[in-house]
Amino acid sequence: MRIEKVSNYIGAEIHDVSIRDIRVPEVRDRVLHALHENELLIFKGLDISPGEQVELARVIGEPVPFVMSQYRHPEHPEIMISSNEVVNGKAYGVPRVGNFWHQDSSYTDNPTTYTLLHGINIPQWSGDTLFSSAGNVYDRLSQHWKDKISGRDAVHTVRKRFKIRPEHAGYSITELMKKADELHPPVTHPLVKIDPYTKLPYLYGAKDYLDYVIGFDANENQEFLNLVEELVTDPGHGYRHKWTKGDLLLWKTETAYHAVTDVEDNQSRTVHRVAVK
Repeated sequence: MRIEKVSNYIGAEIHDVSIRDIRVPEVRDRVLHALHENELLIFKGLDISPGEQVELARVIGEPVPFVMSQYRHPEHPEIMISSNEVVNGKAYGVPRVGNFWHQDSSYTDNPTTYTLLHGINIPQWSGDTLFSSAGNVYDRLSQHWKDKISGRDAVHTVRKRFKIRPEHAGYSITELMKKADELHPPVTHPLVKIDPYTKLPYLYGAKDYLDYVIGFDANENQEFLNLVEELVTDPGHGYRHKWTKGDLLLWKTETAYHAVTDVEDNQSRTVHRVAVK
């Protein structure tokens, strides 16, 4: 197995390893070690079935079915279909998912550990995925801000990114916010966490899921959210993955900030996502 870093801050491409190889415990352990060291792993051009993606997820942990059942794969509920395609007049998957910077499922009280994303139908020139390291974002905070957020908790919510469904037609903004809180109640997480593998601190929270820092006033909160957004989105400290069909990406959900770029008009994009505990 050969490991090739794709940036100075996050990500590595894995060469000379097949899905079958990863079933071997020694190889699996090497892959997971590489993941903890790099936060994101890239396997290029894997021709695998949905079932094989789920099987790989089981090798590294426990797959967790996506919370929104209408977007689950019909044969493999562990897979969430992210797609802008329409089949027989019906949306094939959930469109425009992840098109903002976030850490997966931080709005839940028990986020999953890993995410596996497989490229099924990939546009040639758009729909890239951007990544940034939460550890590197923390490192780039000034000492003033590190001291200010030390020991603090923050409230996370899906409110700002709640997906409106047909049954919500006619709801006011207030009613939509209430419905979002009913379906996904706000949760509290430490603002700074320690990676159990590297023992290094990382920032836990992104502008679109992080509602407020407990103990900050409105001005402090907005200043901090703007600072985090500036650090996370800095292209000089991240990695941009340009997809090709069959690419499989594996990342640590809490330490890998990510966002997908817009897909060009009249272009199709479908990826299969599995969350793993």
